[in-house]
Amino acid sequence: MELNLNRVDYLQVGVTSQKTMRLLPTSGRRAIQKVVIADHDGVVTCFGIKKGEAVPVFKTLPGHKVSRLELGGAIGTPQEKIFISVGSEVRGFTKKGKQFLSFETNLTEIIRAMYVSGADLFLCANYIYNHYCDCKDQDYYLSSDKINDIICLPVEKIGHITPILACQDRVLRVLKGSDLSYEVEVPGAPKVLTLHNGNGGDMGEDLLYGTCDGKLGLVQITKSSPLHRWEISNEKKRGGVLCVDYYDILGDGVKELLVGRDDGIVEIYGFNDNSEPVLRFEHTLAESITSIQGGCVGKEGYDEVLTATYTGWVMGLTTEPVQREVGPSDDLKLNQEMQNKVMNIRVELEQLQMKVLQEREKYQQSAQSSGAVSAVPIFSVNDKFTLNRDDASYSLTMEVQTAIDNVLLQSDVPIDLLDVDKNSAVVSFSGCDAENGNFLLATYRCQANTTRPVNTLILTGQFSFAEVHSWVVFCLPEVPDKVPVGDNVTFYFQNTFLDTQLECTYKKGEGTFKSDNISTISILKDILTKEATKRKINLNISYDVNEESINYTLKLIHPKLEHQLLLAKKVQLIDALKELQLYEGNVDFLIPEYRCILEEADNLLEEYKKQPAHLERLYGKYCN
Repeated sequence: MELNLNRVDYLQVGVTSQKTMRLLPTSGRRAIQKVVIADHDGVVTCFGIKKGEAVPVFKTLPGHKVSRLELGGAIGTPQEKIFISVGSEVRGFTKKGKQFLSFETNLTEIIRAMYVSGADLFLCANYIYNHYCDCKDQDYYLSSDKINDIICLPVEKIGHITPILACQDRVLRVLKGSDLSYEVEVPGAPKVLTLHNGNGGDMGEDLLYGTCDGKLGLVQITKSSPLHRWEISNEKKRGGVLCVDYYDILGDGVKELLVGRDDGIVEIYGFNDNSEPVLRFEHTLAESITSIQGGCVGKEGYDEVLTATYTGWVMGLTTEPVQREVGPSDDLKLNQEMQNKVMNIRVELEQLQMKVLQEREKYQQSAQSSGAVSAVPIFSVNDKFTLNRDDASYSLTMEVQTAIDNVLLQSDVPIDLLDVDKNSAVVSFSGCDAENGNFLLATYRCQANTTRPVNTLILTGQFSFAEVHSWVVFCLPEVPDKVPVGDNVTFYFQNTFLDTQLECTYKKGEGTFKSDNISTISILKDILTKEATKRKINLNISYDVNEESINYTLKLIHPKLEHQLLLAKKVQLIDALKELQLYEGNVDFLIPEYRCILEEADNLLEEYKKQPAHLERLYGKYCN
């Protein structure tokens, strides 16, 4: 079954930690659920969605950073009580925001991981595990390495308390009381744990883990020894797994696996005949995903995957279609609703602009005074330094709640900096004195507000909305012939050959076209000018060309040209290899590369027949 999800943004809170957003349960299968989220400002926010807008249920006062948020309640009842960890303290709130618990633990460190099961509370600092029952100390364990997460197998199925610690040394530690029962080795440092299918499976013993290097695995925690069920490797070199959940987003009675990664990728895996999961859907967000859960949030009857990001954005991937069939009255209602949203956004933008101007004037006035002191604001930085086994390199990842302008690197040991596909920053090196132990001085300059340098074409003139729309219909595929409702419209296109993008925004008397491919802008300019000339319309044309977009597009073309060159070299070897095969009768002595060429000879020849057309297309359309 094909899965189509559309993104919707709800609201933004402060910076969030891992596993600090949950959906409150409801009685109905697809009834609208409330969302509760906690941030580094110490604020716990509970809200619901009405008519597409976030409506607060309750909001606590600011305080110290919240590191975890869990739901709890009596076993067998809806888990609707809210528990948060703040420093070494655990607080509890009802679903209406009334605080009923303030438990100061005996931990000397900040609580890093938490799990709630009935009256049992499981807490972990960096290396210390504590188990409390009705806020009374029960068990204690000191781990040999850092604890990343904790979970407990369902007591109602197992019959006894079985906590499992996810530790940085690539081990799951299964506890019994205050003692270690046994250890489970996993292929990476486990970052997050959850019960398989949300309940531990039929026996309550199945546990899913996600690792810092992006792997997923299922293990059965038996009484004596573990049973590894399956493992998904990270062949595409994606980010580490920060959050997981199970939810039946397809509505077929089988729960899908929802995965959120620290590089902003959301994945949905389906299960066929209880076998290993199969990737069904993926979507890329701009930030690391700290929490993920399936439910019904935006509109009753439509399931969605709700995510929270590091900078505090709460976003959903909903099954509700963006476009739908409506009657005349519904169309008017929809337009009025959209106009209200646009109006509210404009008012909010004006308020923000006014606030920025006021703060800027305030800063300038204070800077001109004699006692002014300029201070660098403190930001919460999310950084990670991970080893890549395949190429023996390290990946440095940094994330901040504001835009990054520059990253400065200095090292007292020799370092080679490697470029990656995801990187859009420009690197420059400075001279350094190796004799004094300074081997590297480098600066990464991040491109402002975009990962794709953009060229802009602006057309103005005495033309109607219908006329400019007809020109766009003539230029670009799959644009509806009917003039859109409203005063203006925006369309987005992606190049099927190079994956470059085009944004078209136009209205009566004005059209703006933005693309990271300068050839696209040039072609549009020629065609639109020609169409306007046919109708004797004078156009005023202005450009804003980004020189960096040329290098960006050439980098996209380079691997395609390289592929065509390699293809030609392989084809040249086919006849000689076939003669050698005919003469020797056996080609096992050949290196794997040559044997592969022989095995794929027919496909290579078929592809080579198309090469002249590919090269001409690359040169003619993108290299002139």
